[in-house]
Amino acid sequence: MDRTRLSRRLTWPLALMSTALIAAVLLSISVSALTQLQPAPNPPTPKPLQDDNVGPAPASIGTDIPLTYFGPSPSQVKKELIGPYQLLKSGQLDTEAGTITLPLYRGRLKDGRKVWYILTDTTDKTNAEALGLNHAAKLSYSETGKAVRSGTLLKDGTLIFDDGAVDFRPEHRIVPGDAPNFFPPKVAEPGAVGDADYTPLVRITNSGNHIYNAPVLAFAVDAAQINFCDGNPDYRRVADVVVKICPNQPENGGGTATVRLTPNFSFARPVLYMTTEASDRMAAAMGGAIYTPALSDLGVGRDDSFSSAVERLFQITNGPLGKDNPQRQGLNSKLGDPPGADGKPLHPLNVIGGIPTISTDYSPLWDINLGEWTPEAVRLGYRARVFEEFNILGLVQNGWITGPGGKKFGSNGIVVNCPIVHRFL
Repeated sequence: MDRTRLSRRLTWPLALMSTALIAAVLLSISVSALTQLQPAPNPPTPKPLQDDNVGPAPASIGTDIPLTYFGPSPSQVKKELIGPYQLLKSGQLDTEAGTITLPLYRGRLKDGRKVWYILTDTTDKTNAEALGLNHAAKLSYSETGKAVRSGTLLKDGTLIFDDGAVDFRPEHRIVPGDAPNFFPPKVAEPGAVGDADYTPLVRITNSGNHIYNAPVLAFAVDAAQINFCDGNPDYRRVADVVVKICPNQPENGGGTATVRLTPNFSFARPVLYMTTEASDRMAAAMGGAIYTPALSDLGVGRDDSFSSAVERLFQITNGPLGKDNPQRQGLNSKLGDPPGADGKPLHPLNVIGGIPTISTDYSPLWDINLGEWTPEAVRLGYRARVFEEFNILGLVQNGWITGPGGKKFGSNGIVVNCPIVHRFL
């Protein structure tokens, strides 16, 4: 075969290949161009925050495997490690509803009036573990003034309190201030008021002489008067924190109580605690707690030093607003933003100090440190949700957060009783 015929045989296939390649390229360019001309698909709409849901996102987000392929969280292996951990183990926790159902105990005063209460913390480490309560060694320093009352146990297990009454009949009222300063409120009336002798802290003198945290949920009523097993309790008879209450009938010493929990942060970990008492009328009204003057006998401002019964709680007055704003936080938001899906006001998302398993200084008694972003921080857009104690202290040190009205940052002299229940991480 001569070279001319061979050249012709090779040229035709090459030409056909070139033509096909050019066509393919042109088709690719055309498809690309058409794709660019078509309207882009709608981007995924960010899912709005579900009110105060501070729980972490699933670990499977951004991976190629579902959540079921992940191993157990480290906290299930060792409680001090990262992961969810129920701290108050004496009840049934519902993290989606933000509630815990606890044993309800029936005691009485010396004069015979009935006391319906729960147990959350104790100075007795062994019994704390046995009963599923929080161990709070710092309560050993709480017996100042009238902050602790005495009680004795009878043979049948009934706890007899020496004194201390609670009136649940007042109407709980909050009227926000005028925008943009919704806090402080114009009106702040708590829905329950303790007398001068009432305190949730009780030293059981004939049973180890330990101090227990025993918030009262109903007072001077029979079981039939607080039988709200299906919810919708009468808040003229029970504490505002109660979702359901179901005393045993006949009255043989107890029943159950489902209590509403409050989301917060402790050292950047989302947590849940319950709010039961406060030493200040406004704080009690804001938290739906029992106004308890006796708690003002506790020393504040000393944090973790010798003789301190309290831990610090950090509240922000003027954090970012917006129900669906992922930076939302503070008392202004609680009073000014629309209520959540359950019709209840949003929470301020406070930052608290140490809790069991990650710290040794836990106390259910929190010393409120009220903070305010400075006008300069607001102007520069530095405001954001804060999660952690030392982050806040750094912002104070650098002058971006002060006390209310530019005053010195520190204790406001208010104590709230908020036993820890659960940590999410």
